[in-house]
Amino acid sequence: MSSIVAITLLVAGVGLVVWGAELLFEGLLSAAARLRVSAFALTVVVSGFELENLAAGIAANAKGLPGAAAGTFLGGTTFLALGVAGLAALLSPLRAELPRTALLWLLSSPLPLLALAADGELTRLDGAVLVGWFALALGGMAWSGRSILAGVDALESKRRPLLRMLAGLGVLTGGGTVLADGLGRTVSDLGVSQTLLGNTAIAAGVEAEELGRVAVPARRGRADVALASVAGTIAHFAAFNAGVIALVRPLPLDSESLHLHLPVSVGATALLSAALWLGRGISRATGALLVLLYLGYVAAAIAVA
Repeated sequence: MSSIVAITLLVAGVGLVVWGAELLFEGLLSAAARLRVSAFALTVVVSGFELENLAAGIAANAKGLPGAAAGTFLGGTTFLALGVAGLAALLSPLRAELPRTALLWLLSSPLPLLALAADGELTRLDGAVLVGWFALALGGMAWSGRSILAGVDALESKRRPLLRMLAGLGVLTGGGTVLADGLGRTVSDLGVSQTLLGNTAIAAGVEAEELGRVAVPARRGRADVALASVAGTIAHFAAFNAGVIALVRPLPLDSESLHLHLPVSVGATALLSAALWLGRGISRATGALLVLLYLGYVAAAIAVA
C-alpha cells in the first residue's frame, strides 16, 4: 500500500508542477504579447523559466535527495538536447539556420557547470557564479540572434495574465512539495536509485510539455522559434537552475551524477550544437539518431544504477 501511495504522489506531483508551469507560461506569453516582444527573443529568454523543474530540484535537495535534484537539470538537459530535439524533428524537420554565434553560446552554456562540479559539489559560491554566467550566456544568445528578431508574432493574448502567473506559482509550490515527497517514498519503498529516477523518469516527465512547445512552431514554419526554445532552456537548466539550487542549499554530486549524467549532458549539448552548425537544422534522419542516442543513455543509466 505504501508503494502505491508513493507512486501516486509521484504522478500527482509531476501533474501539478506541469499544470502550474503552463498557467505561469500562459500568463507570461500574454503579458509579452501586449508589449509586442518578438517571438524569438521571448522564446530564448522565457522558455527556460520552467519553475516546475526548479521547484522539483530545490524540493528534492531539501529532502536530502541530491542525486535526484541534480537529475532535474542534468537529465533535463540531456532530454532536451537529444530526446526533445530528436522527437520534434521526427514529427517535423527543424529547418532553420541559426547564427553561428548563437550556437557557440549554446555549446558553451554547460561548460562552467562541468568545471565547477569537478570537485564533486556545487557550493553556494559556485551557484552564484553559475547564475552570473547564465545572465551572460542568455544575453549573448539573444543578442547574437538579433538578425532574426525583427518580426513580432501575434501571440494569443489571454485575460488576467498576472492572475495566471500567480496561480501558476502557487500550484508549482505545492506540486514541488508533493513531487519531492513522492520521490522520497519511492526511493525508500521500492529501492529505486534517486539519481536514476531524477535523471530519467522525473526529468522526462516534468519536461514532456517541452516537446509540444518545440513541435508546434516547427509545424507552423517557425523552426527558429522551436530551436530557440531548446537552446534557451538548456542555458537555463545548465546555469540558472543548477546555480539557484546550489544557492538555496549546497549540492553534493554522487558518482553517477559526476561520471555519467554530467558529461553526457555536456556531450549532448555539444552534439546538438554540431548538428545545427553542420546541418542548418535537424532532419528526420538526424532526429532519429538523437532519439536512439537518448535511449542508449537511459539504458546506460539503468545499467550503472
